[in-house]
Amino acid sequence: MFKKKNTQRRDRIVSFHRNVNDYLIPSVLFPKGDYYVGYSTMYNYYGFTEQLYQTMYILNTRIQREKVIKNTRFKMAKVSQKRIYGSRKIKMGNADVKVSDKERTLVDLFYFPGPVGGLQAAFEILKNQVLRNKIDISKLIKYASRYPNVSTRKRIGFILEKSGISENRLSALRNTVKNTSLSTLYDTKTRKGKINKRWMVIENAA
Repeated sequence: MFKKKNTQRRDRIVSFHRNVNDYLIPSVLFPKGDYYVGYSTMYNYYGFTEQLYQTMYILNTRIQREKVIKNTRFKMAKVSQKRIYGSRKIKMGNADVKVSDKERTLVDLFYFPGPVGGLQAAFEILKNQVLRNKIDISKLIKYASRYPNVSTRKRIGFILEKSGISENRLSALRNTVKNTSLSTLYDTKTRKGKINKRWMVIENAA
């Protein structure tokens, strides 16, 4: 099992570095550093999914555009400056490329869960990371607490609590949602389900 996990990790790193020239493009397009590579590219890199994607998402504060270069689609997603945080730099050739760190990638996973199969899969991924002690919980809570989308904050808080994280550690995150209106736990049409007042969510069917 250990050998298999190491092989899978190595395969992801190889796939990430295979088209190194692709990763040089973001730093050329955004020389001021107001971007990071995220979403599905990083879902695979951190092992949240084994699926490989042909689209590289570049979250940034200036440009909303798509461009295909060779076999890679570059999707530049314009976001608020408030969402540009939680990144780290990795070396690609002679350039430093900004990517979302692991905890920030998990926050993005709850805002954009489609590539992994939806919110139910996102819940399982986060729960697994927590139970296996693979992430910095304090950093994740800090990142989630400042995320602009309130439904994302609620869902992360809900599953962290279900995963055994203490009320005391979650208090800062819960304070950001306690005076908000009810929203559904899953992004479906039905609003029938148990009301969770701690996280102001309706535990509707997935």
